[in-house]
Amino acid sequence: MTDYGEALRYQRDMAGLSQRELSVKINISQQNISRWERGEVLPSIEMCIKLADFYGITLDELVGRHI
Repeated sequence: MTDYGEALRYQRDMAGLSQRELSVKINISQQNISRWERGEVLPSIEMCIKLADFYGITLDELVGRHI
């Protein structure tokens, strides 16, 4: 099973952003980003789309899914 939190953190790290910087850019709390990356909660599909668009990647790439 994919570790979604790890995949989300990987994309953020690849963009060279801290959780705080990302939170400002996408207008979501840093605490939510932290919870996603720790695997405590999953972001909504709408937020996943927003993140994928922000990073310029597909939803599959965002969550580390390889076909």
